[in-house]
Amino acid sequence: MVTTLRNISEIRRFFHRNEDPVYFISATNFNLLGLDEWVKNFKYICYIDCYGGKHPNVFSPSEQPHAEFQSIEDINNYLLQHKEVIDFIKRRGGKPKFVFLMFDAETERLSRELGADVWFPKASLRSKMDNKIETVRIGNKAGVPSVPNVLSEVKSYDHLRAVCEKAGIGHDLVLQSAYGDSGHTTFFIKTEADFRRHSHEIIGEGEIKIMKRIDCRGSAIEACVTSQGTIVGPLMTELVGFKDLTPYRGGWCGNEILATAFPPKVRQKARDLTFLFGEQLRKEGYRGYFELDYLIDKKTGDLWLGELNPRITGASSMTNHAAFAHADAPLFLFHLLEFSKKKFNLNVDELNNRWADPNMIDSWSQMVIKHTADTVDICTDAPETGIYKMLENGSVVYDRFDYHRRAVESENEAFFLRILRPGDYRYEGADIGILVTRGRSMTTSFQMNERAKKWIHGIKKAVQGKPLPDANAGPAVAEPAFKMI
Repeated sequence: MVTTLRNISEIRRFFHRNEDPVYFISATNFNLLGLDEWVKNFKYICYIDCYGGKHPNVFSPSEQPHAEFQSIEDINNYLLQHKEVIDFIKRRGGKPKFVFLMFDAETERLSRELGADVWFPKASLRSKMDNKIETVRIGNKAGVPSVPNVLSEVKSYDHLRAVCEKAGIGHDLVLQSAYGDSGHTTFFIKTEADFRRHSHEIIGEGEIKIMKRIDCRGSAIEACVTSQGTIVGPLMTELVGFKDLTPYRGGWCGNEILATAFPPKVRQKARDLTFLFGEQLRKEGYRGYFELDYLIDKKTGDLWLGELNPRITGASSMTNHAAFAHADAPLFLFHLLEFSKKKFNLNVDELNNRWADPNMIDSWSQMVIKHTADTVDICTDAPETGIYKMLENGSVVYDRFDYHRRAVESENEAFFLRILRPGDYRYEGADIGILVTRGRSMTTSFQMNERAKKWIHGIKKAVQGKPLPDANAGPAVAEPAFKMI
């Protein structure tokens, strides 16, 4: 008999009794950290084992020869063809369900070969939605405004000036190409010299989003489109471009979640706009998890749509560990519910109103720590995953192994998830790991605070390297053109 899930309690019980194996397949399990504790038979299949074999639900196969990875999609396609992964999936039986951070048509084909369902919209639809130009158009339909902008191909600096003069957006600009990580594909152009520096990444790239540059703060919010409506999470701050964390100007390097980061009107406006955007996505045929970046004008408090990520993101572990997630259910659980084909009735307005309550949000911060020096060597030692303590003198020491961020008891403790391992190349932009702390990592004026600087210094100090062998030195070692998380 087909039953309809009627409330949060029944939804939680449904996943507690889940029998079909669900796999998150990616470079690491960072994005859906902790979800295995909400869903029976949920496992992570990862290229990088951040836990040294100590996590009971992480499976990481032995390294096999492969072509150089150009994307997370390449990593996932490698994993899906790995004999140890195939054996692991077949041995566990059932009708497997796959979720990914990134995937493409080849991933979908390999999943079908394994008899698995991909619990996300088609890769082709995700790719269409991921186009920053398309985001502007969807936002316009939904009534979610973008920063004053013009969409145009750019042929030269003179052409760029002419386009901007016609649009009336001035000449202090931010340019974004249609695809790519904002740290690599966002260009700040004020002079011809700025343009020349990036011209090879702008000219010939098709339609470009050309925005008036505003003095703003970055923010992020995640949501999930379901048959019952769009469920909206909390508005989070974004850490962007901090030199202690990332070498990339404009590059995302973390988030904070706290009830008082933005005025109540701004938080509510972001929730309302996100709901409208989600409902438009539903009309476009998209369903499931997504994230929006908003730019908040420092002077006026106006909210402008930044970009859409039609997927889980680096902020997802913050959303899915917030207080409301423990009180009700993680946001990603509703994504799984939507794709499970299980019938459910849910009062989305009631849920969204409850999640808007400041009491549903506790204070946490995460920082993505990269190697910021313009050097290349081989890592010989890196901090292990676990709980670290900051001593009274400001030094950072390893305390104990754990894979739960909730094990962090005070602001003098932090959870560190290791990405860089001994034997890996350490190059400019390489991910060292993610540090999760209670409390803020920024000041009220959105500058990095002293406590955060001490944490970063303490972690980086524990990373050691040795010079490259002469045969490997030089341009042969290059930074990957994608981020792992």
